[in-house]
Amino acid sequence: MGLNRGVSVVGAGMTRFHNRLHADKTGRELFVEAAIEAAGSVDKGFRFRDAGALFVGNFAGDVFEGQGHTAAVMADWLGINPVPAYRIEDACASSGAALNLGVITIASGMADVVLVGGVEKMSRLTTEQVTDALALAADSSYETSVGFTFPSIYAAIASAYFKKHGAAWEQLAAVTIKNHRNGALNPKAQFQSDILTTARKIGERDGRVFKDEMEFLRSDLNPVIASPLRLFDCCPVSDGASAVILAADEVAWSYTDTPVKIAGIGQASDTIALHSRPDFTTLRAAVKASEDAYRMAGATPRDIDVADVHDCFTIAEVIATEDLGFFPKGEGGKAAEEGLTALNGSLPINPDGGLKAKGHPVGATGVAMAYEMFKQVRGQADRHQVQGAEVGLIHNVGAAGASVAVQIYRRG
Repeated sequence: MGLNRGVSVVGAGMTRFHNRLHADKTGRELFVEAAIEAAGSVDKGFRFRDAGALFVGNFAGDVFEGQGHTAAVMADWLGINPVPAYRIEDACASSGAALNLGVITIASGMADVVLVGGVEKMSRLTTEQVTDALALAADSSYETSVGFTFPSIYAAIASAYFKKHGAAWEQLAAVTIKNHRNGALNPKAQFQSDILTTARKIGERDGRVFKDEMEFLRSDLNPVIASPLRLFDCCPVSDGASAVILAADEVAWSYTDTPVKIAGIGQASDTIALHSRPDFTTLRAAVKASEDAYRMAGATPRDIDVADVHDCFTIAEVIATEDLGFFPKGEGGKAAEEGLTALNGSLPINPDGGLKAKGHPVGATGVAMAYEMFKQVRGQADRHQVQGAEVGLIHNVGAAGASVAVQIYRRG
């Protein structure tokens, strides 16, 4: 199985992700900001009207901003009417799914160039209201109706993982420490300080001194949210937008001499309700989506130089690295603890800080990962660049794995 026509990324942009920085901006303004940066990144120039279609990933703008019909709004604000515009909703995998549809549109011959993006403006609501809004992606009959929201869902996954593999919370803390170190190097990240710096700042306010990251993460200043997950195991509430410009390979060269080829894509689904799955410690949709992407790309997990995976909670990163074939089952947490997934490790994971430190405006996350791979494969990721990266993978999960989109990127 392969694409009838090759597709490449020729430009990418994103806002900084944050929970306060964009307080005076609407989602549409954030999306335009990301799209303008994407257009500006195209080496030989790009006009929005070059795009034959627009795909927008957005999970819950209706709830967060009281605005539906998102794609039409964005097309209007970009000034590209009457270009067809589509809103894609697949929970937190909304823009990852939008990316796949953009690729398919070009591969089918329906368009030569498309604009794909994602946006979410979440901070207008309280944390409790955001939790309720995100719970719309869980099963309303079996989970949310009994108070089973995503922190508790992923806590159940972590508990099952610990029991099955004899793992411990300290392995999750290693993911937190790594991703905050990476986020501190990324100017687009919401959190731009490592855990030790954060611990010292918080400790100063309380007259406390922490000798290292683990002492802070074990303290009452990192409270349990849903056992065994603590506050710093959870991604933040974020506002932000992202955009990429896709072009058929035969026209990509008219935009840039350094396109990034989308070598393989995959997407799969699974039951929404966690209780329907035989094993909590793997996301079957992630396994299937990655298998399809590897097959299309003619690649294996050993070929991947860098990956952005969906770490909405630290346990999600651990399981992702196993589902994607990077490490054997039960070894993902150990790999993080041993530094294998660090920026200078054998397989860097989430060099941009991941959802954990970069932030997670849910509709924007998948395309933000594509932005990162565009930068990494072109060697333009500055302080968080993975040296020698030529093949990258992104893994974007909707909810607790009911929807998963995967793409593999390769230097053109």
